[in-house]
Amino acid sequence: MAESFRTFRHVGMALDPIHVGTGGARLGRVDLTIARDPVTGIPKIPGSSLAGVYRSYAAMVRNRFPRCAGVGQPRPDGSGGHCGKPTCPICTVFGFARGQDSSGGFAGLAAFSDAHLLLFPVATREGPLWVTCPMALETAEVISLGVTDDAVYRGQDGGGPLNLGWLLLPVRSLSGWQQVQTGLTSLGVPDEISRRLGVLPDKLFAHVVNSNLEVRTSVAIDPATGAAEEGALFSYEALPRTTVLCWQVTCKNPAHFRVGSSEVAFAGAGQQVTIEDVHGVVADAHPYLEHLGIGGMGTRGMGRLRVLRPQQGPSPGPAEAE
Repeated sequence: MAESFRTFRHVGMALDPIHVGTGGARLGRVDLTIARDPVTGIPKIPGSSLAGVYRSYAAMVRNRFPRCAGVGQPRPDGSGGHCGKPTCPICTVFGFARGQDSSGGFAGLAAFSDAHLLLFPVATREGPLWVTCPMALETAEVISLGVTDDAVYRGQDGGGPLNLGWLLLPVRSLSGWQQVQTGLTSLGVPDEISRRLGVLPDKLFAHVVNSNLEVRTSVAIDPATGAAEEGALFSYEALPRTTVLCWQVTCKNPAHFRVGSSEVAFAGAGQQVTIEDVHGVVADAHPYLEHLGIGGMGTRGMGRLRVLRPQQGPSPGPAEAE
């Protein structure tokens, strides 16, 4: 009996503001907006952004940079591109392309979900408060029941209404407060954050988040004068520091796949590659995420993301091995 795949849940905390943009400027509150869920309007980090950064950093660790970290399309003369070997941990885990005129390719053994907001810091009269909602907690399999009114739900009533930016809300007690805190602690969320937690109804969460994003203004510098260049002022938004995000990495069983006609064999001579080996290649990138970051504006003090604790989620059940 061999499982077909396994899902690993990851929780990360922004050490700097994070800007993962939408690819261009538009009219609105800021020039350069960040990616959002099209239904809820809540900011997120797309899975494609995670996959690309993970691949690049894992290639650095495994000495496959830059060839197996790039786009992968070979040059017209046939040089360059991904190596596509079954012994390459980067090409087998993240996939590769053969080129427009060549058949084949490999989809990869690791699949990345979007990174969704789990906890979001907001300034209040009592200091910083990390807010969430039942929908966000559910993505991390933390259950929060009884959140119905337009209020901030905490461990107990009292203290009068609390401001979340421009919004003033009453404070209510949550019956399952201890279970919520225990669930977040098991995900690696620091105690100083889980102690200053507030749960909002789903309908208010997006409004509070989008009203409290960090917005910065930059200007290009004329190298000849050293002064601000005329007409080059622009603004951009970002997820603030200490935002907590949650995403999933699904790792397939290498025994069920072939690269061409060969088995996946990056574990070494005579060793069977396992699901844990696949996730190990993915996890190689975590120290680099913490120090080199993700997204744009990296030269402006943005992007670093610390993975708090990868969690192994339930597998769909064993499958019969042939």
